[in-house]
Amino acid sequence: MSPSALSSALLAVAAITLVHAQPDPADPTPLVDKHYAYPSGIPYQVDYNTAALRGPQVGYNICNSTTENQSSMCQTSFVNHIDDFCLWAPPQPNSTIGDTEGQEVAWCTKPGHGTRLIPAGALQGVQLIKTPNYIQIAGFIDQTQINIAADDYGGELDPHGADLRGNPLGGLMYSNAFPSNGGNNASYQQVIDWTNFMGGGGFCMKVCDPAGQNQQALCQNIYDRLGCAYNAPNNAQKGVFEVCDGDDMSPVGVYTTGGATSTYFQPPESLGPITTVPYTATPAPSSNCVTYTSAALYTGQPTPSGATTSSSGASGAKSTASSTNSGASPAKTGGAATMGVSLGAGLVGVVFAMAFLS
Repeated sequence: MSPSALSSALLAVAAITLVHAQPDPADPTPLVDKHYAYPSGIPYQVDYNTAALRGPQVGYNICNSTTENQSSMCQTSFVNHIDDFCLWAPPQPNSTIGDTEGQEVAWCTKPGHGTRLIPAGALQGVQLIKTPNYIQIAGFIDQTQINIAADDYGGELDPHGADLRGNPLGGLMYSNAFPSNGGNNASYQQVIDWTNFMGGGGFCMKVCDPAGQNQQALCQNIYDRLGCAYNAPNNAQKGVFEVCDGDDMSPVGVYTTGGATSTYFQPPESLGPITTVPYTATPAPSSNCVTYTSAALYTGQPTPSGATTSSSGASGAKSTASSTNSGASPAKTGGAATMGVSLGAGLVGVVFAMAFLS
């Protein structure tokens, strides 16, 4: 599509975002405008206002060795590499994302962040894609090991929300892996725009480079009913753990038909379930994939409750010559596509996404 057509489409998306979000009068500063250097500038709580409509955040943001345990209420998260990332999930067992979206805490793959740890064997396949402007992680998980009810098809966590205070409230995100960081793993940048879908036995996380281009469009947060299939098209597969280079995807909702660029907006839930979408999202091209085993990646994790740990293949990394074809359907390649909707919130409306979780 032409740059002018894409620019117009992105402006339309931005306008819709502003219309739907209304700041809480008691805490009018949006979470995305609260910037803190890591670790010295982080306050104990980012969102502490007891007069706010949803109350203050349930956890804290200063996290260290004293807070690192399976009861941690740390709400500072990280996305660095395939062996070092966090997901947002509930603090209490057998919870749904829809009921706890403002309360989620960080669950991480390795010690050192002051958070809870994802139990050994819970991750069942992970694909990390590094593009010029964002990092995307998608995969499969035994979600009961991170307190998500087995039958919950989940939802979206993001730094916005209807009151712009974020879900979870006060949740911060950092990374040391963006190109703009110059390879300095000791220095963390705050991620302003990100999205994380959890549920249905799958997950996807996209974090946009704060120094990159189109971060608000590439990490859009207004398509929460479309799940990973549209927000983070991917080729994650069970039993496969890989890191690839990739191109940026087209912004969610923006598509081209017959040479004309259009923008799709999901309808409000009051209009009923979503039964059709005018285009099919496909993963952007990827290459230079390197595969690993879970045993080589994830160490120091706690034993899962009521489950046995497992790993596959030989240890170490293996380069693959194959590239991902952008025309391949996620349904055919086994891509993770969390539906982004909790039980009772209109499962029929996103039933098309079920095919991606086989």
